[in-house]
Amino acid sequence: MRIIVCPGDGIGPEIVAAAMEVLQATATRFGLDLSFDYEDVGFASLEKYGTTLRDEVLQKAKTYDGIILGPQSHMDYPPVEKGGRNISAAFRVGLDLYANIRPARSRPFLDRGVPNMDLVIMREATEDFYPDRNMTVGWAEFMPSPDMALSIRKITAKASERIARRAFEWAMKRRKKVTAVHKVNSFKLTDGLFLEQVRKVSKDYPEVQLDEVLIDAMTAHLVRDASRFDVIVATNFYGDILSDLASELSGSIGLAGSIMASDSQCCAQAQHGSAPDIAGQDKANPSSMILSVAMMLQWIGDYQNMPIIRQAGEKIESAVDKVLENPNYRTADLGGPIGCKAFGSLVAEAVQFV
Repeated sequence: MRIIVCPGDGIGPEIVAAAMEVLQATATRFGLDLSFDYEDVGFASLEKYGTTLRDEVLQKAKTYDGIILGPQSHMDYPPVEKGGRNISAAFRVGLDLYANIRPARSRPFLDRGVPNMDLVIMREATEDFYPDRNMTVGWAEFMPSPDMALSIRKITAKASERIARRAFEWAMKRRKKVTAVHKVNSFKLTDGLFLEQVRKVSKDYPEVQLDEVLIDAMTAHLVRDASRFDVIVATNFYGDILSDLASELSGSIGLAGSIMASDSQCCAQAQHGSAPDIAGQDKANPSSMILSVAMMLQWIGDYQNMPIIRQAGEKIESAVDKVLENPNYRTADLGGPIGCKAFGSLVAEAVQFV
């Protein structure tokens, strides 16, 4: 199995290194035949090649079984015309990684977060309010005059239908409940089209209960009682906001695993940003990156019908929890004393025994 690794910016190289140590240990335990190729993206690529993402890297990534993508400091990149390409957006659109899958769950042994939460946010990732993925040529925000800025939202039936179908598929493997998030009272056409497709797909899954909740009410419901939700399906913008909220409610956004998937390929990407303020200080929590790699293995195992690969991913998740159970083995964001590298080594060791 071939995997391309792009460490990214800020804490990216540190948390990716920790995840790779865990992945190597897992490969040894389960006898997985893994090979890795590394490519620079972000500021490292900008310095070497004049762009944060070369087209050849994106095209090369299409040939791999899996992708590991570290966080990026895209807010600090130069303009696109000067090489500051949004890497996540380029991967999502260029490889059609339309399903951004973000689970969030409570861990009873952590002295933080909300109780009894176990949900998955299925976020569409290729359109909506994001101006860097709404036009074939150009940017979907513009200023007709100095005191006026306009932005174009794009919602399509195709993108809405396929993310809805992934949500119902996941719900069938879980508690058979889907919650569609929208603001159709204001966005009658765009969110209306999204809901129309969700309802259409729901007819193919009569065993799954479908609820529809306004985005503003949804934030309140998550805080009040997150246990009521199973699979949440949302357009790009709403899903982005809700997944950060759900992850923090789980105890820390540093615990938030995330994958981006097409119909044939999967990319592991930590849910959080690049945290440049602590880069190089061994303070980062690599759990999100490690859990994202675990999710990637589970996805590949299912796609390739190789249960051993799925099992390997599940064992990584168990190893992360095993380490987190000990307060002395937690990183600073969880009130613990250890650093990024030590945490990764502890999880790599735990993989051998869970």
